[in-house]
Amino acid sequence: MSSEVLHHPYIDPIIVSVGPLDLRWYGLMYLVGFLFAWWWGNRQCRMSHYAAQGWTEQRFSDLLFWAFMGVIIGGRVGYVIFYQWAYFVDNPLYLFDITSGGMSFHGGLLGVITVLWIFAKRSQQSLLAIGDFAAPLVPVGLGAGRIGNFINGELWGRVSDVPWAMVFRGAGDLPRHPSQLYQAALEGLLLFVVLALFSRKPRPTGAIGGLFLVGYGLARFVVEYARQPDEHLGYLAFGWSMGQWLSAPMVLAGVGLMIYAYRAGAGTSASASKSKGANR
Repeated sequence: MSSEVLHHPYIDPIIVSVGPLDLRWYGLMYLVGFLFAWWWGNRQCRMSHYAAQGWTEQRFSDLLFWAFMGVIIGGRVGYVIFYQWAYFVDNPLYLFDITSGGMSFHGGLLGVITVLWIFAKRSQQSLLAIGDFAAPLVPVGLGAGRIGNFINGELWGRVSDVPWAMVFRGAGDLPRHPSQLYQAALEGLLLFVVLALFSRKPRPTGAIGGLFLVGYGLARFVVEYARQPDEHLGYLAFGWSMGQWLSAPMVLAGVGLMIYAYRAGAGTSASASKSKGANR
């Protein structure tokens, strides 16, 4: 039976080295996500309902740069606070030790929301409308990142006997769920398709962003049942992992935002944006 067990294929995490610089698969996945967001965002700028809100390629380019910074800074700070707080208290400089790895989606999300809030204030636009524009740009990058986790053989799943379970180096001899691929499929591909279809038509301001929060939160919460929790954290209250505790509020916030959007949104995102422009 052991011969039938799948083993995680070894792939060198470093694609190529040029002097002291290493091009890593995980870094390449970030680049893939960034380039896709750039391409899809420019495509959205040409859609009539987004163009009516004043979205141009230049305006989007400015937003994308700052959003990317929010992902990096927020992701690192969030990882340290949510997953390595005790270690950080004893070693404050760990926050800046990016070579050791460690990024948190939920921290990156908070970083991006902060950037969007600042961008909205400076451009005198609705934060919810900007969030609606940005939401469909995120999932592909998330999926690419999870593929990077799989290539690196990290963040593996729980022990399982499903036919596609595999043995990961450093995780013992028992086969486990390739939960990174589950997340790539749900948080990446499926969520993108849902948001892309939903955002093809004008929606009440906040509805697209709310759907993103619900979709990601549900996908992450479900997959966490197949993902091995962090060893130093283990299972928390109700047997939930830290990822589940961080995702549950996202679902609630997303549902609340969608209810608010459809109750308050007598107009669409486009009409709401026009109204704000007239009042400036």
